[in-house]
Amino acid sequence: MASKRQIIAPFVIIISGVLIMYGLSSMKKPPEEKEKVDNTPIVAVETVTLSPMTLNVSSYGIVKPKYETELVAQVTGQVVELAEAFVRGGFVKKGQLLARIDPSDYQAALMDAQANLASARAAFKTELAQGKVAETEWQRITNVAPTELSLRKPQLAQELARVKAAQASVLRAKRNLERTEIKAPYDAMLDSRKIGLGSFVSMGSPIGKLLGTAVAEVRLPVADNQLQFLTNQGNNAQVTLVGNFAGEKVQWQANIARGEGVIDSTSRMSYLVAQIDDPYLLKASAKNNQTIKPLRFGSYVNAQIDGKSLTSATLIPRYLVVEGKVPTLDHDSKLHYVAVNIVRQEGANVVVSKGLFEGDRLIVSALDYPVDGMKLALLSDEKESITEKEPATEENSNDEVAESSTQVASVED
Repeated sequence: MASKRQIIAPFVIIISGVLIMYGLSSMKKPPEEKEKVDNTPIVAVETVTLSPMTLNVSSYGIVKPKYETELVAQVTGQVVELAEAFVRGGFVKKGQLLARIDPSDYQAALMDAQANLASARAAFKTELAQGKVAETEWQRITNVAPTELSLRKPQLAQELARVKAAQASVLRAKRNLERTEIKAPYDAMLDSRKIGLGSFVSMGSPIGKLLGTAVAEVRLPVADNQLQFLTNQGNNAQVTLVGNFAGEKVQWQANIARGEGVIDSTSRMSYLVAQIDDPYLLKASAKNNQTIKPLRFGSYVNAQIDGKSLTSATLIPRYLVVEGKVPTLDHDSKLHYVAVNIVRQEGANVVVSKGLFEGDRLIVSALDYPVDGMKLALLSDEKESITEKEPATEENSNDEVAESSTQVASVED
């Protein structure tokens, strides 16, 4: 028969084990609760700003004179006089003498022609008088109508022809004499001179080249699909030319005078011609304006042609447009795709005229799996939440330091 100790011992062991387990479990720290993670995608946005916009068309070209003339000798002779301005780069006025060919032979030819004319006129008057005498004598002799030969009309016509031939010779001699003086046909700059003092020239010999300074032109190539952005295909449009003068970037104002009306077979471009009045600032009003610089022939310039005006438009990055739509963030912080009207592309950007409104928030950051209507968060909101958590973390750390300091002090006591 079992003793009392043997009966009680198992119960004591079981109760002791339970107490030990309870004690150990009470010493164990409870698991820390993890913070709830917000998986809302974070995006960056830009506010849409609408403003009036002009659709300019870019181009380029070389400045050239509207008129240029190759001077050639129209008579033969020796060059006996040259004007001081008749040098490369010299400016001359309309009608100014550039060079003179020896006029002696042509003066003599004019005098000879004038003498022949005087002789022919005298013979014509003599024949005219003889005709009247013949008519009077014929009327005295008979009442029969006289013939033209009787009245010396053929002889009179012959003398009249000689007078006209002599007049033509005089005109020809005067013209040749005038051609011995080589004059500028318009206000111009000398591009080249091919004769010198004492040179002998014959008819057709080159003398020099003139460049008209009244008007300069720039041929501006424009792609055919860019003409749609110009009013009336660019006719009378204002143009801003940008080039360099003495190491500085300078602007000049011009206007489109005409279009050439054909597409170049090589470049497949249409050409518009811009005109600039008084490019060398030779007029008195232009000389007094020191802010304007002369536009030299041969200069390379970039051009901005004023095009159609939009009352309300904005410029956005091209990569944001997918199938004619752009992502926006609505007032509920949700993704919303908006259909837009793209007017044209400008490099990495596009011009949008319809679909977006002032103050719309345009999403400019990438989304992995965008779905229309999905909830989004702003990058600025995320930064604010992080800033709010930082003070609380500092307070907790300060409490922990204070608690540990108290424990150390109690241990020391």
